[in-house]
Amino acid sequence: MTGTAPERTGPTAAIVLAGGRAARLGGVDKAALEIGGRTLLARVLDAVAAAGINAARTVVVGGEGALPDGVRRTREEPPFGGPLAALGAGLTLLTDRDAPEVLVLACDLPRAASLVALLPAEVPAGADGTVVRDSGGREQWLAARYRTAALREAVSAVAATSATGLTGLPLRAAVGRLRLVRVDDVGGASLDVDTPADLARARATMDAPSSHREDAS
Repeated sequence: MTGTAPERTGPTAAIVLAGGRAARLGGVDKAALEIGGRTLLARVLDAVAAAGINAARTVVVGGEGALPDGVRRTREEPPFGGPLAALGAGLTLLTDRDAPEVLVLACDLPRAASLVALLPAEVPAGADGTVVRDSGGREQWLAARYRTAALREAVSAVAATSATGLTGLPLRAAVGRLRLVRVDDVGGASLDVDTPADLARARATMDAPSSHREDAS
């Protein structure tokens, strides 16, 4: 646990991780895969905007292609250093004062709008974050809202004690230090796309003319 005193209210930022190798999908640019007429990254950014987070407070880590006006992009160094390294890179573009809370999402969440809706509008008092827990009981660290200062403190603590910095380390190494409230996903909103089978399943349920407007299925 961190000793960071929680700061209530204030604007929320967003970090979207989009730079993985997608090895189980043959190394494609996962963020550019289309479901329901929208790319996976576009779906996640739509969900971020719908949550009231403006482009200037939105950071995409990795990936290729154009971004909406105002959204910033950065990359971990070295590239493909893993999700914790990517998260650390994203945090460098945010300040705790300007964005006391940060929504952290993977780019491969086709039902991102429904997923974000599961999370409280603010991190509860006494907690460092709120994380979605899927139907298998697994915490989805990249479907969560964190206090920015607490998350930064945890990430910095890991970097300070690792000979390789954040490269190659799991997210749990940092977020496992935090006081987190779990929110159960009973409707499958946390479906992600890691394999061809995942992609086929998502397309089968969401490739419809209206599916980019509503993640209901």
